[in-house]
Amino acid sequence: MDVERFTKSPIGHLVSIKGHDLFLDLDYNHFAFVPDPAPTVVQLTQATYKAVTDASLALGRLDFAVRRLPDPRLLVGPVLRREAQSTSELEGTFAPLDEVLAADFIEASRQSAELREVMNYVAAAERGFELVKELPICVRMLGELQLILVRGTRGEMSDSGRLRETQVFIGERELGIQQSRFVPVPEGDLLRDGVSNWEKWINNATDQIPLLVKAAVGHYQFETLHPFSDGNGRLGRLVVVLQLMEAGMLAYPVLNLSPWLKRRKEDYRSLLREVSITGDFDPWVRFFATAVEAQAADMVQRIEELLAVREGLLQIVRDNRKHGFVVDIVEDLIGYPSLTPTSTAERHGVTYNTANDAFAKLEKMEILREITGAKYGRIFVCPGVRRIVTRP
Repeated sequence: MDVERFTKSPIGHLVSIKGHDLFLDLDYNHFAFVPDPAPTVVQLTQATYKAVTDASLALGRLDFAVRRLPDPRLLVGPVLRREAQSTSELEGTFAPLDEVLAADFIEASRQSAELREVMNYVAAAERGFELVKELPICVRMLGELQLILVRGTRGEMSDSGRLRETQVFIGERELGIQQSRFVPVPEGDLLRDGVSNWEKWINNATDQIPLLVKAAVGHYQFETLHPFSDGNGRLGRLVVVLQLMEAGMLAYPVLNLSPWLKRRKEDYRSLLREVSITGDFDPWVRFFATAVEAQAADMVQRIEELLAVREGLLQIVRDNRKHGFVVDIVEDLIGYPSLTPTSTAERHGVTYNTANDAFAKLEKMEILREITGAKYGRIFVCPGVRRIVTRP
């Protein structure tokens, strides 16, 4: 960490820290950055205010587009899995998107450690979407989500589910804390006070900060505090979606920020760091707003394409004079890029033989394609839906 640059920060201060690096088996004496409480007024340029306005309008168009779907809930599954894959890759954990989409049908013993970690994010997010309906965004909620996120992974620690009890740093592990990019506030009272202030600030409904500005600044503050021993990046990005849902700006969690951020990860990290050094939120907020606008527009485009594919597939079914359960499956395909006869039978409350027979008809019409080649536990994909969902 560039101590000299952080020393001049107008929105935080350095404190001395010392300890022992177990990985390198070395003692260290260094500094950690303690951010001031998040601001009640955020100075932004006109260009950034315009970017925030454009992003807000794009979110409105996205919310409208989602509500046009016959069943908006169908879209949540594939969108969430795409976000899970990208947000995990941002933190160095990679699993192919096709595997993530089909993970529910892959036996646990055959899943890689990376895939299990990505699916932990899916479970944590789904729990978060439930909790935000009844709880404000708070440390108690995030502690529960963090515990789900790291369970059974290398990130699971004795303090999982609680504020961290050890010093952490952001950088290459083998280089040690003194060569790190950033050292967050030390554990203990400073961390507890910082997180408590963040929690009060993010839930203050009387301030005049626009929602997307508040989401951007709140994300900076959360990542700078780094309250948990692992999973802070993934949790911080999830909090953004929870804020939009809590405020009613998004009825369904269908905004994927991580694919955009992943392609610009060095800018993402640098801009967050520069806020601490300069105290200037403007470049970061503009970057964040640009991400929101781009990804909201991207999702609107995908929804339009999915609706067109759905109508095309239904026309194929009509042309082949199929009806009943076959039609039911096709109507839901935009939510199931990967599926099996067993899962479909359970979801629709029919027998396996009924589902298997319908799959055979859909395969003959080239609406579904088997990708496993197995006699049992066969996994199918809908190529048209899969292409749209998995597109970078």
